Amino acid sequence: MASPYAPKHAGRALCSCMVVFLLLVGIIALVVWLVYRPHKPKFTVVSAAIYYLNTTAPPFLSVTMQFTIVTRNPNKRVSIFYDQLSAFVSYKNQAITPPVMLPPLCHRKHSTVALSPVLGGAAVPVSVEVANGLVMDETYGVMGLRLILLGKLKYKAGAIRTGHYGIYVKCDMLVGVKKGFVGQVPLLGSPECKVDI
Repeated sequence: MASPYAPKHAGRALCSCMVVFLLLVGIIALVVWLVYRPHKPKFTVVSAAIYYLNTTAPPFLSVTMQFTIVTRNPNKRVSIFYDQLSAFVSYKNQAITPPVMLPPLCHRKHSTVALSPVLGGAAVPVSVEVANGLVMDETYGVMGLRLILLGKLKYKAGAIRTGHYGIYVKCDMLVGVKKGFVGQVPLLGSPECKVDI
């Protein structure tokens, strides 16, 4: 009488054990991902201020602006840590302020944080098209700007930490401006920012 554990069946039993083990690992990974799956943070620009705008010395442009950005972590179980975060303003796809490094930021579970970086100050070389476009928009009273945030983030859920991911935040907005006016300027709408990770 042949034994059920004969050598010809040992390979089949080992293969079955491996399949069951891999299936259990896959189910556990799926459950952990469904419970802790991280969502992208949300960014919104809520206010803008222009303190200095000088377009009279082409090809250089001097601008000092401040934006208040509200960022929300929609995750109930996951914290977000931002590192090497920098911000700058562009107009017609050309930077009009130098990048400014922001301090590291810890975004706790299901929380909201406001950032108000002051951008600009130094003269930036720009094309004639950009300088003329800014003058025309200032005369017209509405300026289309793009605030860009770049950096790295990582997620933390309990003892689980992910590696660093690149983050690119793009906030397109229209601001009302008056020639010679300094200070808070009206935002035309409350622009929600596009976040790529």
